[in-house]
Amino acid sequence: MISLSNSENSTVSSTAATNRLARAIMVSSGEFSLILACCNSVERQQQVLNVLIEFSSADIQEILLSPAADTLYAAITTTIGTTQPEALMVRGLESVVEINQLIISTNIMRDEFRKQFRFPLVLWVNDEILCKLVWLAPDLKDWAASTIRFDIPHNQLVESEQQAIRA
Repeated sequence: MISLSNSENSTVSSTAATNRLARAIMVSSGEFSLILACCNSVERQQQVLNVLIEFSSADIQEILLSPAADTLYAAITTTIGTTQPEALMVRGLESVVEINQLIISTNIMRDEFRKQFRFPLVLWVNDEILCKLVWLAPDLKDWAASTIRFDIPHNQLVESEQQAIRA
């Protein structure tokens, strides 16, 4: 059984991560920056986004990628047109059918992001997509500051569950 303190630590950690994300968006206002937000739960991603939209002074826009998306740059420019939002959150990477191709093309087009976008770009990823970014788009991944985690990585979750069972 997982103790209450683990649950409390998870809540405190999640609140701290949400605050870090809000601060990263605020600091990057008016200029391009890449922010990776890692969360394995789509529902949790939506909860964090709802909190940020409600309490942040920034006008945060969201894009939910289609499973048929083939390039991230095209998906963004098609959605926002010539407007420059204060911040943009991209969700749905885990549902893209040709995710490897999308990641590779994003890495190739990375300079266009910096040239054309004057806002922080938050990519919501899960552990699998984060690993693909490291392997398929290391240059793009290097542009991001440290990844902001909103849940425990799967291997740490398994370890904590095993420890709880042994206790």
